Amino acid sequence: MKYCSACGSPRVERLVPEGDTLLRDVCAACGTIHYQNPKVVVGCLPEFEDRVLLCRRAIEPRKGLWTLPAGFLENGETLESGALRETLEEAGARVAVAALYAVISLPHISQVYMMFRARLLDLDFGPGPESLEARLFEEREIPWELLAFRTIGRTLRNYFLDRRLAAFRLHVSAIERRAPITPDLLAAG
Repeated sequence: MKYCSACGSPRVERLVPEGDTLLRDVCAACGTIHYQNPKVVVGCLPEFEDRVLLCRRAIEPRKGLWTLPAGFLENGETLESGALRETLEEAGARVAVAALYAVISLPHISQVYMMFRARLLDLDFGPGPESLEARLFEEREIPWELLAFRTIGRTLRNYFLDRRLAAFRLHVSAIERRAPITPDLLAAG
């Protein structure tokens, strides 16, 4: 941080404020503590009979790959209203939100995914401005190797397993940063 967003001073220092335990950006001029918190991603797993609705991304990151309709929660939104908005924006789909289905923490990029199961209200859907395509898939048709994000693959795998077991539950997990592939790891085979 180069300047304080409260007073404009360039005198921002990285320190542990009194009563805190973590390093923070603190303005030496006005004393404002600038907290940085994770971003919340909300979305839906839209269901229709034995199929789920996926979108092919028209934007980076991961342009051209498939995902569930999801995006960042906006200020002033509830989790459910954000998930409904993202589903309508990305897939033109109207859904009835059921239960929160997956909460996945990504601490290495400071994001938390919150995905809801949702029932498609009709088949009048299509790609929004951030999608190239929106399509229903049966489990055997899912383009697993073309999914945009690990969170989506995990959510879909859990969903199809739960469906086979006829027992849906809330899945809470974390995805850590993948270890980089180094020449010594390749040699170890």
